[in-house]
Order: sequence, then C-alpha cells, then structure tokens
Amino acid sequence: MCFHTSTTDKVKRLEKHFKVKISDSKLETYFDKPTYHHNGFTHPNMLVIPQEKSEFLAPAVWGIVPKDKTVDEIKPYFKESVRYGGGLNARSEKVFDHFIYKDSIMSRRCIIPVSGFFEPHDHKKKKYPYYFKNADDSPLALAGIYTVIDTYITFTILTKSASPLFEKIHNLKKRQPMILSLKDSKNWLDNNLETIQVSELLKHTYLESNLETYPVSKDLFSPKTDSNKEEIINKVNYPEFKQESLF
Repeated sequence: MCFHTSTTDKVKRLEKHFKVKISDSKLETYFDKPTYHHNGFTHPNMLVIPQEKSEFLAPAVWGIVPKDKTVDEIKPYFKESVRYGGGLNARSEKVFDHFIYKDSIMSRRCIIPVSGFFEPHDHKKKKYPYYFKNADDSPLALAGIYTVIDTYITFTILTKSASPLFEKIHNLKKRQPMILSLKDSKNWLDNNLETIQVSELLKHTYLESNLETYPVSKDLFSPKTDSNKEEIINKVNYPEFKQESLF
C-alpha cells in the first residue's frame, strides 16, 4: 500500500515535465515548499492532474470521499474511514465494482505527481521504510481517481499486485502503487477511453530499471518525531541487513 509520499519538485518543474499549468498562480508559493514526507493519514493537500481539466495542476486532498458527502462531512468521514485505510489507496482490481470507485473510474481519473514514495519492508518482524524514486530524479506519475465535493477534489492512489522488485521490499502486503510512464499518463487522462481500454491501462507495468530504492530512517514511522525533513529521504545502512540480500 502507499500511505507515504514525498514531493520536493518545484511547480515549474512539474508544469514542464507534464506539460500543464497550475490552476491558480497564487498557489505556486504554497506548493513550491518541499514536503519530504506526506503522511497520508493527515490528509494533506497535494497537486493532481484531473481528467476533467487535464491541462492543469489542481490542489486536492489525499483521501477519497464519496461524492454525495458535503464539505462539512469530509473530516468526519476521514475519522470514520481510518479503519479502512482512510481512502488513501484503492485496489485497481475493484475500481469497476466498489461503490465509490465505480463512479470515478471512467470520468474522474487523475495523475498524482510525486518525487518519491515510501514502502515498508519486514525484517524479523520489524518494519523498515524504503524510499522509491526515479533513478534520474524526474517526477513520478502515480495513477489515481477522484471525487469533487463543492470546490474540493478528494483523491486516492491506485494500487496493484507487486512486481518482483516491490515484492522483495513490500514483502508482507505485496502491493505497489500504480506508476505510469509519461505516455501512459497522457492516455490515462483521455476522455475517450472505453472500459476495455481503461482495463488494459490498469495492467500496464512500469519499468523497474527506471527506479531506485533504498532504506531510510525509521523516524518515518515515529509519531514522536517530525519526519518532514530533508534527511528522511537519505539512505540509511542497517547493520542487520548485512545477512539479507534484496538485490
């Protein structure tokens, strides 16, 4: 599952990379501030590229909320849904059937640009976070779906069964976020896709050779530590891993 992300790219870089513009220039200063650790369970504001206005980067709240909720019901819904993952992730296998997802999958798909994300690795019943990013440090495009509640966009990140690389790292849940190439990102936002074409995109895999991954500080999981700091994305060498070869 993908509950933790990092967004350190400036808005201008995201605009150039994805060939979009931010929906309101006044938001640029806010989103230019690097966030080294987004904890999904705090339901942070992030940027997405929505299918309905795919030429824009738009602010959105991480954690999908049913479209029939009101603005005043968003926060209570998050408190209620935390036991189900807070709406942070959606299984791609269920998008055509789930009561929330099925209303979004054909007309409200989105791209979530991130600099990287974190996944837990289990070693002798202890969890160690790993950081994933593009090896060339370019932004990653995660696939998602969203709802619109008044002026608010609420989104979720789609997940799928783990590839061989992710299975080694995320070795308990064996899931991974859906990562899209630039070409697939453009197709993902195409309004003219039929159900079968969306289904085919959901099966696409991202080249593992494009990715770099390494262990980072366990401060990421500590509620007592401010993990939104540059050091959280630095590699950490754990002595206990010397006997374990992941690669």
